[in-house]
Amino acid sequence: MRASFVCRECGGTVSKWQGQCPSCGAWNTLEEAVLEPRTASRSGGDVAPGRGRRARLDGVAAEASSRWGSGLPELDRVLGGGLVPGAVILIGGDPGIGKSTLMLQVLAAVAQERRALYVSGEESASQVAARGARLRLDVSRLQMLAETCLDVIIADIEREPVDLLVLDSIQTLYSESLGSAPGSVAQVRECAGMIVRAAKERAMAAILIGHVTREGSIAGPRILEHLVDTVIYFEGEPGSSIRVLRGLKNRFGSVNEIGVFAMDETGLRPVSNPSALFMARGGMTGPGVVLLATLEGSRPLLVQVQALVDRSAGTPRRVCTGFDAQRLSMLLAVMNRHLGMELGGFDVYVNIVGGLRINEPAADLAIILAVWSSMTSRPLPADLATFGEVGLAGEVRPVVGGQLRLAEARQLGVGLVIGAPCGNRRSTTSAMRYQPVRSVGETLEAVRQLS
Repeated sequence: MRASFVCRECGGTVSKWQGQCPSCGAWNTLEEAVLEPRTASRSGGDVAPGRGRRARLDGVAAEASSRWGSGLPELDRVLGGGLVPGAVILIGGDPGIGKSTLMLQVLAAVAQERRALYVSGEESASQVAARGARLRLDVSRLQMLAETCLDVIIADIEREPVDLLVLDSIQTLYSESLGSAPGSVAQVRECAGMIVRAAKERAMAAILIGHVTREGSIAGPRILEHLVDTVIYFEGEPGSSIRVLRGLKNRFGSVNEIGVFAMDETGLRPVSNPSALFMARGGMTGPGVVLLATLEGSRPLLVQVQALVDRSAGTPRRVCTGFDAQRLSMLLAVMNRHLGMELGGFDVYVNIVGGLRINEPAADLAIILAVWSSMTSRPLPADLATFGEVGLAGEVRPVVGGQLRLAEARQLGVGLVIGAPCGNRRSTTSAMRYQPVRSVGETLEAVRQLS
């Protein structure tokens, strides 16, 4: 047995502690771990027949992955259509966001037709049963195991196989083959590897619940996200009932898909039309408010963007909720240079209503219009939506999925869309008018003509 130091970000090892990881360059990420001596045979030992043989890729039959539903359509959307046998899924989120509630709802639905096992290392069986009763779930066919030793869990699965395994959480598990404490880098990495091997060998879908750090990333080594097939983050603003599932990695489907839920007394309720939820204005309009036609994965959404510009009493502040603060500073510089709006003496606040975080550059034009509206105290039309990426030269660039955004705006009763060119010229229908623009100056000229 020998001691080493393992980086919780990249999984690299060094013989002695140092402030910076030499593999990935992260600071203060090295943790002491006890490395067990390997007992496997060295090169030249016996190898099982059939292993290590090459094959031509064109001669390998491509198997279509069979999926089955999780019972929640929004989760199936993020997963790419449902659960895949042998897939390992990692779900992370803040404490109390609803991860255990979501998994209990999924297990209760799956257990009606398939074998499902809930392994809890944080709660007793009576606590889980009480939650199921509070959520009014039918858990009569759901099996429960309160255990933290992964060796015991694997042995139980070997005796009685299951189709879906949920482990809550990966940081509470440990293997007796390692001497380190549960939650350490070595234990998390070894337990994750054992779970992946067990899932692949038995064609069993496995879902791991992971805690997140203060920075918002899943606790443990970064290699944990590389081992699993799918990584999902559960997001939500404090005090808000809206929860968003966001897929960041998916070997069986597209990434950046989102699922929207609303939390109530009966658990998490899927929201089939999130645009109507995000764009709700409560009957109020005013300066600094505009609708953004955004695209999350393959799903178009209409969300409300709010901006407030106020004279600063000292150093100007740039505060963003749901948007990148550095990109906001860039957009304010574009407005200063190309629109002549000096915002150096003003505080600027930007908010994406509903707790949704917008990561795509197509939100640039909406941010500029909202800031201009608040600065000039000129309200924008209530039925106006916009989208488009803004460059440093003040040009408005085309974005992906323009036609999908227009179709969503038309379906929700938007009267006018001012946005980036998306393949067709200005068009007018009985329900909506679309006006493409090519610069921020042209955008403001089109808005001024509306008032």
